[in-house]
Amino acid sequence: MKTTEKTPSRRALLTLGAGAALAASLPTGGSAHAAATLSPGDSHAVAHALAALEREHSARLGVFAHDTATGRTLQYRAQERVPLCSVFKTLAVAAVLRDLDRDGEFLAKRVRYTAQETSASGHAPITGLPENLARGMTIEELSDAAIRFSDNAAANLLLRELGGPAAVTRFARSTGDAVTRLDRWEPDLNTAEPGRVTDTTTPYAIGRTYGRLVLGTALEAADRRRLTGWLLGNTTGGERLRAGLPEDWTVADKTGAGAYGTNNDVAVVWPPGRPPLVIAVLTTKPRPDATPDNPLIARTAALLATALTGE
Repeated sequence: MKTTEKTPSRRALLTLGAGAALAASLPTGGSAHAAATLSPGDSHAVAHALAALEREHSARLGVFAHDTATGRTLQYRAQERVPLCSVFKTLAVAAVLRDLDRDGEFLAKRVRYTAQETSASGHAPITGLPENLARGMTIEELSDAAIRFSDNAAANLLLRELGGPAAVTRFARSTGDAVTRLDRWEPDLNTAEPGRVTDTTTPYAIGRTYGRLVLGTALEAADRRRLTGWLLGNTTGGERLRAGLPEDWTVADKTGAGAYGTNNDVAVVWPPGRPPLVIAVLTTKPRPDATPDNPLIARTAALLATALTGE
């Protein structure tokens, strides 16, 4: 099992060229249960294994996993809404790259902000540094902080540039995602109450959207490479999907967490010598004070890797 972060892989970045064509293999429909082109016996066994993990961890588990090499897909509660939490930050950064950086100079824009803004965000490991408070940060630096360090204040500043949370919803719709929505700012969007529709997605929707952003044509090639580089360098996922996947797989992911034990990780991953997989694992628990369960995501990742590739 992997327990350390991977550095960005040149092989993975080069694979993006072929990935645009592979993205076309992402499925266009699905059920809320384990389903797909796996044999019925395999699909049934995986569904039982995921249900057992739910019981063991007292959690609700949502899964979408797609192998672009074979077209095989696994879905479990994949159409059920789950709090979005910080996985929205990838979409916010992608919207900045596509819609605001038209002249190639916007990323160099320096944004000033206050200590009050960083403290109010609830998590500001990069924006809250004294040197950054003193000089401000560029849009490029804020994008890096939002994805690689899940910096809430950085995400809020990017949302301000975009015109607010609704811009992320509009961006999702423009890519073909009719489900994912963002309604509030950090940290309020993480309250994650059961039954909430605002600030939610589904494993199926967010998995396919990440696939379009990293492997498809939703972004221009240069923006796709830049976004993927930040995802490859993510520092917050070492105990989630990355911990359950084989150590020699390259992982480009974004995590999210909130109340009710909400714990998410969405990724595009490259096994050695073969096309990528798209994996989304989103989890919640019934109690508002429940803590995020990293082992549940790691164990789910290991199960998915074995089911789809035999590794």
